[in-house]
Amino acid sequence: MTDAFAVFETALGWCAIAWSEAGVVAGRLPQASEAVVRATMMKRFGEVEGDPPAFAAEAIAGVKALMADGTTDLSHIRLDQAAIPPLHVRLYEIARAIPAGQTLTYGEVAERLGDKNLAREVGRGLGLNPFPPIVPCHRILAASGKTGGFSAPGGVDTKLRLLNLEKARTTATPSLFEDLPLAVAPRR
Repeated sequence: MTDAFAVFETALGWCAIAWSEAGVVAGRLPQASEAVVRATMMKRFGEVEGDPPAFAAEAIAGVKALMADGTTDLSHIRLDQAAIPPLHVRLYEIARAIPAGQTLTYGEVAERLGDKNLAREVGRGLGLNPFPPIVPCHRILAASGKTGGFSAPGGVDTKLRLLNLEKARTTATPSLFEDLPLAVAPRR
């Protein structure tokens, strides 16, 4: 049962979290409009916008910091996972252990879950992640560092924006010399 939610501005746009007595129950990634975020939260949780208790205020401060500096660790934030399937709880624990600026592939996460054949289930579980960015599903990529899908508003562009903020390397991110013309060898 959700107690309330709060909408707040970050350096990348408007975000929101919802909470219960047990912890954070949902998060919303940055969007350009406060009204859109509020409407989305009201549609899901009703008109229960409120003042956050201390743990939710700490979560809000952490999300704001992450959206500003790309380095803030949110893994200590308490989550209410009572309605989350056990496999997804384990998946979200693995995702939360990935430091800002680093990534894993769906296959690597599946191996950490104990079965490399779970890569598709990893993707499904991440698509259902109710806790972004506290559970940083954007840090999990497809094979060979390709971005893969992203179900949040803005899709893959949002994923790349977050990874870029964190200075994480993906195959969609050019390397230092990738955009430079090839040097011509001097003639002798």
